[in-house]
Amino acid sequence: MVRIRLRKMGLRHQPSYRIIVADRESPRDGRFLEVVGTYNPRTEPSTILVEEGRIYYWLGTGAQPSESVARLLHQIGLTDRFERLKKGEPEEKILKEAEAARAARVVSPKTRQDTTPVRKKPKKKKEEGAA
Repeated sequence: MVRIRLRKMGLRHQPSYRIIVADRESPRDGRFLEVVGTYNPRTEPSTILVEEGRIYYWLGTGAQPSESVARLLHQIGLTDRFERLKKGEPEEKILKEAEAARAARVVSPKTRQDTTPVRKKPKKKKEEGAA
């Protein structure tokens, strides 16, 4: 089985990740088939860059994303676009839409990193007064 997962890069205590396609049995930093993106959690907000056409190809051939990669793909809206692709929308139209969304993101001039805020779920406050 083929998985889409993260491969750790960078120095100790300074991680960044590549999003790779690899056989399920290969080790985390072992052999892989293709690099399809990068993820940097150290920027504020975190940076996620992917080649959407290649991810559509691998998902279409049966590759399964890991839990962490599935969460990242959902954050950038790729899972919704893939569902639309499966329903029959043309891939070119979806890729143009994704490119327009990527162009609309704000890039910091200092770090040259994407600084568009990622939507996060609000934290629930604990109820006070329960005795």
